Amino acid sequence: MFIYPDIKTNQTLWLDTTNGHQIYVEESGNPKGYPVIYCHGGPGGASSSQFRRLFDPEFYRIIIFDQRGCGQSKPFLSLENNTTDDLIADIEQIRNHFKLNKVLLAGGSWGTTLALLYAQKYPQNVSAMLLRGIFLGRKQDLAWLYEKDGAARLFPDYYQAFRHYLTDSAQSSQQIISEYLAHLNSQNQLEHLAAAKAWCAWESQIAQLHYSHQETEAATEAHHALAMALLECHYFKNNCFIKENQILENLDKIEHIPAIIIHGRYDSVCDLSQAWQLHQIWQNSQLFIIPEAGHSLGEIAIAKACCQASNDFMKYFKEQK
Repeated sequence: MFIYPDIKTNQTLWLDTTNGHQIYVEESGNPKGYPVIYCHGGPGGASSSQFRRLFDPEFYRIIIFDQRGCGQSKPFLSLENNTTDDLIADIEQIRNHFKLNKVLLAGGSWGTTLALLYAQKYPQNVSAMLLRGIFLGRKQDLAWLYEKDGAARLFPDYYQAFRHYLTDSAQSSQQIISEYLAHLNSQNQLEHLAAAKAWCAWESQIAQLHYSHQETEAATEAHHALAMALLECHYFKNNCFIKENQILENLDKIEHIPAIIIHGRYDSVCDLSQAWQLHQIWQNSQLFIIPEAGHSLGEIAIAKACCQASNDFMKYFKEQK
């Protein structure tokens, strides 16, 4: 066994926010256990039963939520009051709802961005961090993913399909995102859905070291693709609603928090340099570079490393008592 068996939730609920959203939240594991809050990727991804399986359900109280506009949160696809600050406020509301003190904060991909930003605003609420597939949300990170001189050089065939919906003049990441966003806001539903699927296909096709047709099928399923494409474009067009290099420049706020960083050596969605730069200035972090792995939690080596990290923190928390 490299991850824990699938478990059912103890409870599911929708938390009302002050500005029109209802956030889907689920709790599983030990109701009296050590709390972990997991942030999913995207923006626009959703919670998954796989996230629960990374944590020992006898020790951890596992709390997972769907971010605004996606998954089972309501209203679906809403961009109103949907910014990074809003998502940070939602995490804090979830922590307060469950009357939690300090939590293990975990996440993958965009979930690492959100977790890091939350921790920098509320460092007193975070005991440790488990981060997989670091995304720092800078212009250079978007350029790597969407422009011709980044991941496209490794996957020119998939990138050609991704560019099918773009004009020749769209070369910068902001131009590419803007043109896709126009398609995603089209009144033509067929155009809207086709663009969403193309957007999500590109990322899923490069997410694993060994291509998975099943993962691309799941990524381009209509409900998932519509949310992922729209919310990624919305956030990325606005530079993730953060200042350039905000995470690294504010790392002093969380340098005391222990962190385990897991990153695939051949991650083509979020290149390894992001995790490396973060680790270099975060003295209290450990970086595990996973050989023969890419970006996806669906890769056995990545999931196994995340599970091992949660077990390591379990021992750490027991020693703190």
